[in-house]
Amino acid sequence: MTDHTSDPTRLTDLTARQLLAGYERGDFSPLDATRAVLDRIEVVQPLVNAFVRVDADAALAQAEASTARWSAREPRGLLDGVPVSVKDIFLQRGSPTLRGSRTVRAQGAWDEDAPAVARLREHGAVLVGKTTTPEFGWKGVTDSPLSGVTRNPYDPSRTSGGSSGGSAAAVALGAAPLSIGTDGGGSVRIPASFCGIFGFKPTYGRVPLYPSSPFGTLAHAGPMTRDAADAALLMDVISGADWRDWSQLAPAPGLSAALTDGAAGGAGRAGGAAGGGVKGLRIAYSPTFGNQVAVRPEVASAVRRAVGRLAELGAYIEEADPDVTDPVEAFHTLWFSGAARLVEPFGAEQRELLDPGLREIVAAGERYSALDYLAAVDARMELGRRFGRFHESYDLLVTPTLPITAFEAGRETPRGSGQRRWTAWTPFTYPFNLTQQPAASVPCGVDGDGLPIGVQLVAGRHADALVLRAAHALYESGAAPGLPAPGITPAGS
Repeated sequence: MTDHTSDPTRLTDLTARQLLAGYERGDFSPLDATRAVLDRIEVVQPLVNAFVRVDADAALAQAEASTARWSAREPRGLLDGVPVSVKDIFLQRGSPTLRGSRTVRAQGAWDEDAPAVARLREHGAVLVGKTTTPEFGWKGVTDSPLSGVTRNPYDPSRTSGGSSGGSAAAVALGAAPLSIGTDGGGSVRIPASFCGIFGFKPTYGRVPLYPSSPFGTLAHAGPMTRDAADAALLMDVISGADWRDWSQLAPAPGLSAALTDGAAGGAGRAGGAAGGGVKGLRIAYSPTFGNQVAVRPEVASAVRRAVGRLAELGAYIEEADPDVTDPVEAFHTLWFSGAARLVEPFGAEQRELLDPGLREIVAAGERYSALDYLAAVDARMELGRRFGRFHESYDLLVTPTLPITAFEAGRETPRGSGQRRWTAWTPFTYPFNLTQQPAASVPCGVDGDGLPIGVQLVAGRHADALVLRAAHALYESGAAPGLPAPGITPAGS
């Protein structure tokens, strides 16, 4: 076996698929890769604060077992020996899940895995650590009273986004090629855009969740990876059935194969394309949701270039806006009510420990009536109907993931913006939690400060493979390049 441990940066630069191919050839082992990742975490953690907990001993033990399986030519599952991080919202056996809150006690058995974590174990993944989250995942940036501020790998003075900001920063910096995050209003796609990685929110129910989220059916789980192919591979694992989630969809294996064989065509009358790629797809390009969103010029230009690349690849592009208005009030009613329900059992002392912004939305949520909640559900149903009709004509909708790039770390909104809540700068993400559609953020460039920009691809419900296939086409064409993070010193240098 070739020894690559003298060049750990090479191993931390590899995708999950490249690691697996190296294990198969005997170029290096899961133990080599895990050691390199753990070394990398030691370097980047003081700079960005992506992890709330790292269990090196457990990870090395898992890697040793995986190395033995590969040596015997008996790998287990699809991810045997691949280092993976897990957002500290998911239960993980043997590790406290504190969810960014000082109200959660670390003591306890912690003897159960969330469904996605259980599937990772079954497929031999190496669990290297838990990544940071804002308290209970309540906002679109990552800072919490428990673990402090998580920073952007391209500029540590900026936010990583959230609420899966620790996962995004970790993947961007080579601290494991795969992570799993949650997305209740953009929490996978927002940090993916800010940190220059791929983030995918699948159709609701495609990845089973347990315990259920306090934010109900707004909350999805999904992969955060270097590229779309790794995300499809991870989806083939974490979408496995789990009886604890009564709202789960039937398992949908084969997403990796669908990247190139076109197994999941378009939706509705649009029909989609034969084979892989985007040739023949009808794609709606909505740069501002019908002038409802002010998008920074550099963001708009980068997204427009990505749309042009889709056209060069054979898609039919039409500038078209969905017939919708901003559903933020309905989203707030559902989101704030969920927060209020979450802390309802808390006494006064526990509430004093909460993030002040979380306390504010809890107070708002407590003022809503059941009729207010049902009115928000009605608005959600109408939004879903309108997008369903839209996708009768278009296979995909393309928008900016966000209208801005990363701003000052430790703030919920950009300084001087006059904005109150994180939803004010995420108008392209939370609508698709209301409608439960699959959506992905693909890196498509950087602004003048070298900060990443993301383009969002959205399909009709259940067309998860179509989103992944189109994203994969962008990566294969070079339109979604991996972006080096300036200012971060590589491990081993």
